[in-house]
Amino acid sequence: MSGLSHLDKAGRARMVDVSDKAETARVAVAEGRLVCAPETLALVREGKAPKGAVVSTAEIAGVMAAKRTAELIPLCHPLPLAKIAVEIAEDPALPGFTVRAEVKTTARTGVEMEALTAVSVACLTLFDMLKAVDKTMRIEAVRVLTKTGGKSGAWQAKSA
Repeated sequence: MSGLSHLDKAGRARMVDVSDKAETARVAVAEGRLVCAPETLALVREGKAPKGAVVSTAEIAGVMAAKRTAELIPLCHPLPLAKIAVEIAEDPALPGFTVRAEVKTTARTGVEMEALTAVSVACLTLFDMLKAVDKTMRIEAVRVLTKTGGKSGAWQAKSA
């Protein structure tokens, strides 16, 4: 436990002190999926979902969520975000949607949590807007794909 950066010597939770770290350009990309029935995907594609513009609403929700990450995740540093891009694409092979978020900043700590939060809330918004027509939906495979910047440098996930 002593190797965890969010715990002090007594095992109490604490915010990590990043004041001695250099500010660097940092980017994180995350993704997730909402799996649904083929009929649900068709409703969205045809613009017939009961709650309206499902995809654009979920993309905006993801952007808004990334901006609030430090309020949602205990001990997460508030960051000056320079870019938040959330894109949702239909994936007939699932069937469902793939959600991807890219977040950029110049700061002393990374933006992985902001990218994950954007993806998670976008998936939750899709779920909320479609739950009246599909009880079988599931959110899955939310993960960081890449991150750059900081002392540890670049990292990329292995293919799923």
